[in-house]
Amino acid sequence: MTTPQILAFGIILLMMVAFIWGRWRYDLVAAGALLLAVAVGVVAPGAAFSGLSDDIVVIVGSALIVSAAVARSGIMEVAVRRFAPNVSTPRAQLILLVLVVTILSAFIKNIGALAIMIPIAFQMARSSGVSPSLFLMPMSFGSLLGGLMTQIGTSPNIIVSRVHEELTGTPFSMFDFTPVGATLALVGVVFLSICYKLLPERTRESLSMDQAIEIKNYTTEAQVAQDSPSVGQTVSAIQALSGGQAMIIGIISAAGKRRTPLPDAIVQGGDLLLLEGEPEALDKMVAQGKLAFSERRDAKVASAETGVVEAVIGEHSSLIGRSARELTLFDITGLNLLAVSRRDKRFTERLGEIRFQNGDVIVLQGNLRELPELLRQWDCLPLVERNLKLGSARNGLAPLVILALAMGSTALGLVSVPLAFFAAAFLMVVSRTIPLREIYTHLDAPILIMLAALIPVSDSLRTTGATDLIANWLSETASVLPPYGALALIMVAAMAVTPFLNNAATVLVMAPIAATFATDLGFQPQAFLMAVAIGAGSDFLTPIGHQCNTLVMAPGGYRFGDYWRLGLPLSLLVVLVAVPMLILVWGI
Repeated sequence: MTTPQILAFGIILLMMVAFIWGRWRYDLVAAGALLLAVAVGVVAPGAAFSGLSDDIVVIVGSALIVSAAVARSGIMEVAVRRFAPNVSTPRAQLILLVLVVTILSAFIKNIGALAIMIPIAFQMARSSGVSPSLFLMPMSFGSLLGGLMTQIGTSPNIIVSRVHEELTGTPFSMFDFTPVGATLALVGVVFLSICYKLLPERTRESLSMDQAIEIKNYTTEAQVAQDSPSVGQTVSAIQALSGGQAMIIGIISAAGKRRTPLPDAIVQGGDLLLLEGEPEALDKMVAQGKLAFSERRDAKVASAETGVVEAVIGEHSSLIGRSARELTLFDITGLNLLAVSRRDKRFTERLGEIRFQNGDVIVLQGNLRELPELLRQWDCLPLVERNLKLGSARNGLAPLVILALAMGSTALGLVSVPLAFFAAAFLMVVSRTIPLREIYTHLDAPILIMLAALIPVSDSLRTTGATDLIANWLSETASVLPPYGALALIMVAAMAVTPFLNNAATVLVMAPIAATFATDLGFQPQAFLMAVAIGAGSDFLTPIGHQCNTLVMAPGGYRFGDYWRLGLPLSLLVVLVAVPMLILVWGI
């Protein structure tokens, strides 16, 4: 073993210890490992920042934007309410989420399937009162298992198919992977639905502004149009759209007559509904019920600079004692008053008739360039900016159409996965599915920096020849093992190497070794090539080997050492099931 190889192994070992220890944040550990690798010469200075342009960084960053846009559209909330209205327990929700993402991952890129389902996971976590960490890692593992079922499910399967064609003249077909892959997926889903409690319950390391600022009793009002699907619905049915987090506190008919909002009261066209609840719940009720904010007018707010701001009315504010109607707020300033909150107060009057008091929290919609000056003039203190959806435009199916086009393009081989996801993120922004001012709040910088720093460090195993050394060790060890032992060794080695080389590079390194080894010992190569694909596609031990694991790390609040808690027993299960299945299906 040469000195550069010893240094490469040593740096990666130190980095893994630091990750598991958790004393420093993962991006700082990765950056330190990169600097150390450059200092000792195992990473060339010119290659130190090559990770910033790597496909994985582009895919993960773009997927974060795409997932946020899908969540913002509200379309997944509608899907959950329509197709799984009675799935309410955490275990049932977990099984549904993992099963759907597993099946989707067999036919579209697993990170795309995961990006679609993450917003649903957050929706279900809120409705059940549990942490999203309960769902996200099992979903990521399910997406990896689903990718094992078909040739297009994951990159290792495609590369192994090409290697098989070079050896035999015939590539693996689309569903050659299915017998073993589907068995592993089924066993894996059962395992995840039973053993998910091995995971510690986590929250994000730093609370978002939405979590830190908790105002639950905003009051607003919405108009029921004659063609709204809410016409003829009961009060309880409309309230259910909010997940129980908002309620109708008053009904005013088109003729101005007030009605008591009993649960079985029927909503009619032209009714004005007085609503109370959390901003997100109010937004859901209005958007899904096809209602319209009665105090909102769009003539002066239809621009890319339009946003929503919360502000507290100060002690000497000129707004005190006056209502939005008296101030002719929209006509003078172009602002919409969307909601008002007052501590321990339930309003009965219409939104525009509420007289402001010191300490009231108001939600205003308007031009973000003009709002700060207006708030200063009124002696109102703006709260720290939150990404409130209340009153914002929804583009319905647009994000799903964009994502479907991206996935279809990759499935047909028209464009690469990084380009497809980058284009999808770009289209989400230009179509205003997600506002331009919000996109960088969804890009998780620590995750992206960690990936960019780790890529050249991990590649030092290849550049120093350490991977060739590993290959020789494998060949020597496997030559004295029985066939099933050699098959298990190849699979375990692929699992161990893939966090540091990524799954595609692992297959490129391991597949020729496996094929040569099988041929030299007189075995058929198919089972060994399949073992490499399964091992490379089953990275359950770390957040860095596959972009799906990386994608859920920050939203789930996971630590580096959390992955092996659930991933180690799942990896062992995959080996125990896959080896006999490979022998049964392919023989050796």
